[in-house]
Amino acid sequence: MFAFTSLGAKIDTGVNKGPGPYVFKINGQVHHRIGSLLPDEGASPVYAQLYIFDTENEVQNRMAIFDRHRESDDGRQVDKRIVEGLVRMFDESNSLVKSFRAAGDLLVHSQCQPLRLRLLHDRSKNAPQYSAPAGSEIAALVVGDFSEEKKSPDIIVQARGGGLKRISNLHANYMALQYPILFPYGDQGFKIGIRYKRSAPLRVGARGAVTMLEYCAYRLQQRRCEATTLIRGDRLFQQYIVDAFASVEENRLRFIVRNNKNLRSEVYKGLEDALRKGDVDGSGLGKKVILPATFTGSKRYMVQNYQDAMVICRSYGPPDMFITFTCNPKW
Repeated sequence: MFAFTSLGAKIDTGVNKGPGPYVFKINGQVHHRIGSLLPDEGASPVYAQLYIFDTENEVQNRMAIFDRHRESDDGRQVDKRIVEGLVRMFDESNSLVKSFRAAGDLLVHSQCQPLRLRLLHDRSKNAPQYSAPAGSEIAALVVGDFSEEKKSPDIIVQARGGGLKRISNLHANYMALQYPILFPYGDQGFKIGIRYKRSAPLRVGARGAVTMLEYCAYRLQQRRCEATTLIRGDRLFQQYIVDAFASVEENRLRFIVRNNKNLRSEVYKGLEDALRKGDVDGSGLGKKVILPATFTGSKRYMVQNYQDAMVICRSYGPPDMFITFTCNPKW
């Protein structure tokens, strides 16, 4: 109802048809997409456009979209007062909402065209900010001709048209745009270059910067000095975890593709393996990207774990029993 971006994924709803707790399951790759500031002629506003177009009927438009996307009609109605309260809260506190509202005011009260909204990738390049962000720190309004020749991770949203644009999962507002309920202030998320805290008892290697996996694991922990808004997100929290995991896996795959030569993939003898399988036509092999054994779920990962298990059984004998138990996270 309040998301700025759409979630592109094949969601498997069949897993929730039987009894048991709710499960959010997806297949394939996940991506977030954002459209233009204004809808096309005759089309209804969706996602970020709801913050700009027809704001007089904004609450009704949001409730109507939510009713259309519900999987089943269980008889429950959306409380209009809660929606109105959330709209007021976002207008007062969310920096992303303030940026889109400013763009909407400029489009309504001015005839300047074209107009584009640029969501900045990194508003604090020198040092992290711990105060609430301001709208001008995360976005910029660009009026007139604008060139995108220079490659940048910034998100460019134009007034109308242009189709849907995919947002990089390395953008600092990647999660805040999709889950404004979980990040009500438009918090800045993961970005490349977050440094470790040197005073912590953590052995920092040559990398020196926090990985996406480490950042997500840090955000999922409970702390007495922080609010538990994220963890209390119920089903939306499950979706956030799946989305974060998919982003981590995509980031790891991107690193492997770009550094395949440095990973000494030539020692895997890909051509020899292909010939043993009967692929004698070298032109059909294509460009190979070797997934190392360190990538969870890859073929070499499975083979390595299988071989380790066989070595353990050969040394200590086959297992007699498997013991599992459920741990209370508050222990």
